[in-house]
Amino acid sequence: MHDELIRRVVEELRDSLSGRFLGKIYQLTPLSFAFDFGLRGRFLFVSVEPSSPRVYLIERRARDLQKASIQLAHFGQLLRARTNSGALVSVEKDPRDRIVRFAFRCEDVAAEVQLRKLIVHLTGRKANLYLLDETDQILAVLRGPGAQLPGEIYSPPEPRVDRGDIVQIPDGSPSAYADAFYSEVDAEKAFDSRAGALRSRLRTSLQRQRKLKEHLRRDLAGHGDPDEHKKAGDLLLANVATATRNGNKAVVTDYYSDGTPQIEFEIDENTSLQDEAARRFRLYTKAKRAREEIAVRLSGVDREIEQLEKRNQELESIVERRDIAALESFDKSPTPPSPKTPKGKPASATKSIPGVRRYLSTDGYEILVGRTSRDNDTLTFRLAHPNDLWMHAGDYPGSHVVVRNPTRKEIPHRTIIEAAQLAGRFSQASEDAKVVIHYTERKFLSKPKGAAPGLVRLSRFRSITVEPKEAVSRL
Repeated sequence: MHDELIRRVVEELRDSLSGRFLGKIYQLTPLSFAFDFGLRGRFLFVSVEPSSPRVYLIERRARDLQKASIQLAHFGQLLRARTNSGALVSVEKDPRDRIVRFAFRCEDVAAEVQLRKLIVHLTGRKANLYLLDETDQILAVLRGPGAQLPGEIYSPPEPRVDRGDIVQIPDGSPSAYADAFYSEVDAEKAFDSRAGALRSRLRTSLQRQRKLKEHLRRDLAGHGDPDEHKKAGDLLLANVATATRNGNKAVVTDYYSDGTPQIEFEIDENTSLQDEAARRFRLYTKAKRAREEIAVRLSGVDREIEQLEKRNQELESIVERRDIAALESFDKSPTPPSPKTPKGKPASATKSIPGVRRYLSTDGYEILVGRTSRDNDTLTFRLAHPNDLWMHAGDYPGSHVVVRNPTRKEIPHRTIIEAAQLAGRFSQASEDAKVVIHYTERKFLSKPKGAAPGLVRLSRFRSITVEPKEAVSRL
């Protein structure tokens, strides 16, 4: 507040509040209060927010102040206790500084009259409230860091000369002028703050989707070209009888190229061409399915990025127009829908699940793997549905594995193998060549009373023997 405006407000406060008793204290924010002096709808407003300290009368309904107020903090409680509904005897402004002094005549429990002073510093970064006794000893201070401390004798700061621009204050109530002016300032700040939060939210969403797109592209590249995998498998089978091998090198004839040149493959010397061809065909199937599924996800991500960019342009247009109603409507409007997920993968699969590793099988089924014993319990008995498939390494401690089955149809055998491999990988049998995995539907599990975390009872199950490994994509 400008020095002249403070002076005019203090004159109005002196005329309006002198001799009145301090009633209820409303704490509106950690650094602002409204004081009831029985003026029927008019309250003394004091704020020592460093960015905009102020003091003046406001017109409000008591129930609105009650609704907007927070719990009275230590300073407000002490002010209420020490003033004890005292009468305001004076309101003064320091001649050469933006400091306002309120003096109260109070009675203690022994009916002895005491003087209490409320000092309001409206001095920018050092704005503060001090409660003093009649000897100017500090009883309480609102903002601690850099301020004088309770128990010390209050000493005002060095007088300053207000060098701000001269403010033209219209005739009438200076409090009404100040309230209207600062209400507009607060509305502008609230608009900017809300717009900034929305900008940040959109920016975060865009960054997340662009990062997801980058990861999907990297994942797609990691699967390789399915046609190349198939070609390699076909050539290996076609050259089973004619290929020459030297250590980990296998030289075959390329029947697909002009001139049928000789080409070389790197193959483990202990692996036959038939086994390597089978591995290449598996890579072909996996890469082909991944290409289809990732293409669907990339399309959805592109749509969401486009929608987010449109919303960002709309927000900037609203900010440029300073349209408060449009900003409020924009803030309440729903966010763009998430891209559709691949077949067999529930919408919840896009969300992170604490304590759970998440994978996607070649057939598009979500596989969840618990991390700790307690996570296993949560996964099995809280997250898994009755028809989901549950797995665990037989005779070895390890993670619970759940295959989501939202359609309740029979889960493909390939997905069962991939999930079983994960169950073996995240067990104490992870270094074994083969491991037996028990699996059953979640509805056939129960938890023995008082059992340790991770321990379950199976009423029926089947078994499968697999190689422990992590052969599917991580989500």
